[in-house]
Amino acid sequence: METLLIIDFGSQYNQLIARRVRESKVFCEIVPPTITADEIRAKNVKGVILSGGPASVYEKNAPKLNPDFLKLGVPVLGICYGMQALSHLLGGEVRRAKRREYGHAELFLHVKRGELFHGVPKRWVSWMSHGDYVSRLPQGFFKTAYTSSTVVAAFENTQRKIYGVQFHPEVLHSEYGAHVIRNFLFPVCGFHRSWTMKNFIKETVSKTRHKVGNQRVILGLSGGVDSSVAAALLSKAVGKQLICIFVNNGLLRKGEENEVRRAFMGKFNLNLRIVNAEKIFLQKLKGVTDPERKRKIIGHEFIYVFQREAKKIKGAKFLGQGTLYPDVIESRSAFGGPTAVIKSHHNVGGLPEKMDMKLVEPLRELFKDEARALGYTLGLPKSLIGRHPFPGPGLAVRILGEITRERLEILREADVRFIEEIRSAGLYDKIWQAFAVLLPVKSVGVMGDERTYDNTIALRAVTSVDGMTADWFHFPKEVLAKISNRIINEVKGVNRVVYDVSSKPPATIEWE
Repeated sequence: METLLIIDFGSQYNQLIARRVRESKVFCEIVPPTITADEIRAKNVKGVILSGGPASVYEKNAPKLNPDFLKLGVPVLGICYGMQALSHLLGGEVRRAKRREYGHAELFLHVKRGELFHGVPKRWVSWMSHGDYVSRLPQGFFKTAYTSSTVVAAFENTQRKIYGVQFHPEVLHSEYGAHVIRNFLFPVCGFHRSWTMKNFIKETVSKTRHKVGNQRVILGLSGGVDSSVAAALLSKAVGKQLICIFVNNGLLRKGEENEVRRAFMGKFNLNLRIVNAEKIFLQKLKGVTDPERKRKIIGHEFIYVFQREAKKIKGAKFLGQGTLYPDVIESRSAFGGPTAVIKSHHNVGGLPEKMDMKLVEPLRELFKDEARALGYTLGLPKSLIGRHPFPGPGLAVRILGEITRERLEILREADVRFIEEIRSAGLYDKIWQAFAVLLPVKSVGVMGDERTYDNTIALRAVTSVDGMTADWFHFPKEVLAKISNRIINEVKGVNRVVYDVSSKPPATIEWE
């Protein structure tokens, strides 16, 4: 497969670079600067992008650019720190700016604009984020752009196919940034638009069959997007050799188990085992109110129940997981050390060590939106693939206080009416995540001329791109009124509904 490599120098925008490349139907990987030239040669690499990063090229521990990367015979594009690293390596000069340039900056193209800027206007708004700048060009390079604060905002050596931009073309704030990236991918690198879901399915099925052979694969199917798409793809690859275990822990949304049955039974060539473990989970959670204790108990019990069921399956040598590419990136240091890891993910390690099984992760190269697109291509229903995110601990983190069957039932009934009204109003796909929360608060009310002392439901709905930041969704007041009216009138035990209007940050999306 034709591949573009993104050398990770620690930029917060690395995933954006990858997304812009993938959107152009070109496959790419994010790799640390410690990757060797021989490792690159082993791949079908047709271009390299050097990312930005927080370091200065003169710092003692600044990530270094391997000079062998420039001997590979493929085009190289340096972005921000990547441009400075190129200049520093090739004999140019990088200096600390008297005034940091951050945010919008008007970009002016030089008379000799070069290959990267073909087809774009002479001046447009770019996005800057740097404290250093290239003050003197390396020999053989010419300037292609500048701003009022940055004397060299872009350079290139057309003969050597080496390019650099000080701005960030990957962010939407750079008006023609996507155009610049496409110029690098196609006229410069000569990529074909071969990264499609159909090609991905064909290649992944072939790889999986070769890896698994005639062995069985076990997969924990939660009903979420990632595990569902992984199940569908593995089913296509190995058929009945795939055994999916669905653990109903009693903390799921209303109708979750039936939804999974409808999506997979009779439509996909796999074995589905459903384990009803509600009783054991509720016993373990009895009297527990601390959210962290809830999470640990649920995680521990899931592993216990899953392992117990898995032991009944003879000849299973592989464990399937719905690991996505962001999980892999965020669980790995950019520079090969432990200090820069953003967070560890449950899918990246964990169960395999305890179960003595080999991993098979068919979605490991995909972003979330690509996984959804794959799910549609494989024939999974929109009701499953288009669902809002749902937390691993389930409704346990949406019930503040103790978890009981009665409280779970109240929350499920409130939540399903909330979602029904959102769908009815045509707003579901405009919202990143929407759900109800049961508060540990009772208040006085009046229903049917009688005093009540019942529960409070909080509603949460947010807009977001990636879940890292979020803003509360501005409902039309008539929609909120209808939702509140339905919940109070139809859900026994609720007499008050409130709406959460906090953003992330400072709040989180989930309440616990």
